[in-house]
Parts: sequence; C-alpha cells; structure tokens
Amino acid sequence: ESWGAALNYFTGSKEHNIALREIAIKRGWKLNEYGLFKSQKSKVKSQKLRMIAGRTEEELYEKLGLHYIEPEMREMAGEIEAARPRLRSDLGAVKVGPRLPNLIGYGDLCGDLQTQTNWTDGENSIEEMAHAAMDAGLEYIAITDHTRSLAMTGGSDEKKLLKQMDAIDKVNKKLMGIPRAKSRGFRILKGAEVNIGKDGSLDIKDEVLAKLDVVGAAVHSHFNLPRLEQMKRLIRAMENPHVDIVFHLTGRVINKRAPIDIDIDEIIKTAKRTGTILEIDAFPDRLDIKDEYIKKCVERGVKMSIDSDAHSVKHFSVLEYGVAQARRGWATRKDIINAWSVDKMLDFLKK
Repeated sequence: ESWGAALNYFTGSKEHNIALREIAIKRGWKLNEYGLFKSQKSKVKSQKLRMIAGRTEEELYEKLGLHYIEPEMREMAGEIEAARPRLRSDLGAVKVGPRLPNLIGYGDLCGDLQTQTNWTDGENSIEEMAHAAMDAGLEYIAITDHTRSLAMTGGSDEKKLLKQMDAIDKVNKKLMGIPRAKSRGFRILKGAEVNIGKDGSLDIKDEVLAKLDVVGAAVHSHFNLPRLEQMKRLIRAMENPHVDIVFHLTGRVINKRAPIDIDIDEIIKTAKRTGTILEIDAFPDRLDIKDEYIKKCVERGVKMSIDSDAHSVKHFSVLEYGVAQARRGWATRKDIINAWSVDKMLDFLKK
C-alpha cells in the first residue's frame, strides 16, 4: 500500500519532494515515504492518521491536485506549476501557464545518426551494425566514421570516404533482399564525424561533404581554448552549409574531462539561425548535451538528435540513456529529429 509513495520519495529530487510535502501541509495532510495521510478524529484525545493515497504515484499526484509528473522531470524546473490543472472561469477564460509536455518515449527512436564501424575505430562491419540496429528496433542508421585529422582512428580522407559510400550502397542493396529489412524499409545513411579544427575549419572538402546524407562535426582537440576562440571555431563550423549536426557539443567525459568553455545561449542562437542540430550523445560517460541545455533547446525551438555513438553492435543499448537525458530536458518527439521517419528527418537537414 506504500509502494507509490516510497517510489516517489526515493526517485524524486529532494527539492521536488519538499514541494510536494508543502502542498500536503497546506491541506492539513502529512506526506512521507509511507503515504499521504489525513488526520482523523478519534474518541481519545490523540488524533489518528488515515492513509488517503500511496499505492501508486499517479494517485498520490492526483490527491495533491496535480497531473502526474514523470520521474525524469522531478527536478524543480517548473514541473509543479505545469502540473497544476488549468483553471476555467465562469467566462470561459483558461488560466495561462505552462503545461506538462508529452515526453519522448523510450521506444520512440526510429534511427541513430552517429555510429562507427571497422572502417575506422569501430569493432564491426557496416552490415553487422545494420543488423544490430534492426535487432534494436531501428529503421535507419547513419555511418559516421571519423575523418583524417584523427589519425589514431584510421580516419577517412576524401578518397576513403567516397569508397565507403559505394560500400554502403552495396550493403543497402543486399539488405533489400532480406525480408525483415525490406518490410521495414531499413536504410543505411552515408555520413561522417568530421573533425572541427582549431580555427573552425573542417578536415573534409565541401564537395565531398555535399555527397553525404548526414554530416556530423565534432571537437576532438584543443579543449582548453579560451571561450572566445572556442565559440568562434564552433560558430564557423555550424555556419558551414554541409554540417547538419554538432556531435557531443561540449566534449565532456564525465569525471574524466571537463566540458569546453562555451556560451550555450549563443550556441543555441546560432543553431537556430543556421538550422544546425545539437546532439544528445547517449553514451553513459558523455550524456552530452546535458539536461539544462536540452530544456533551453526545447524552449527556443532548436532540434536535437539522440545518438548512441556506437563503436560496437552492443552499443545500441545505450540509446535509452539518451532518451532519459532528453526527458529530463522536457523533450518531446517533435524536438528529436531521429524520432521521425527517415524521409522527414532528411528533409529537415540542411540542403
């Protein structure tokens, strides 16, 4: 009978829990991990407490006069106000205020736009990655191997990249003879994870980038540049008409490497102006961009992608962590381009 109350107590942030308890107190109730209680008069002087909710989280929020708040949103980032019912007056006017979003679901992703193969530093072939993606329920993937500046990964130059495009065509053709791939219209997209140089230049020529379906650009060096220089290089890369997505924007590796110094508001403004997608890298030691930045993107209409950064067939399983990160930032399906069909997603990218 206390399961919902306990689950809520131990999964919500401290600040969110305090806010719920304050709502209960204002109603003369008591809320703790055992349930929501109301004082009940008894024949003796002491008052007994009667449990009025606690079996499920849903009934707990309902009794407190709130719509159900998803666990990932319980961060005191405006969710309490958004969960209050929108009041209607006698004149039909509706109380103006935020509403809880219909968050992207854990099964909503249709594709993965950052995967690496054994053409560079990945463990598996293009075809093996495609089959693993289908096993994960995806309808498309983009092969985005590293480019030549990352010599330690065997990064591709223009010649190698063009050769890989031909290889992807052959695998796509082969897959169309496989019933499960044909039935879901599975497709491998041609892409690359292009390196952003210190000055914002890219290490692959524009005429080759133009031939790709998806171009991701990322910072892999010079992490300690001053903010002004770091911003100039990123903005120059985002202004390139062929760069569709900025992969793992801040370059952080949790507990190992600090994020680069950037002005996130200016980056989001540039992304909006240039039509550049910002990635949510789902790999657990990255989770980049972080949830506060995701929420800013949602508020300002900047689209994002959730990608595994897979270097192995086993890595598609990390996509759920990217979805969780997106949900913490209040993202919905309309905010995440690879929650869309492949045709809709490609139409949205830079032409």
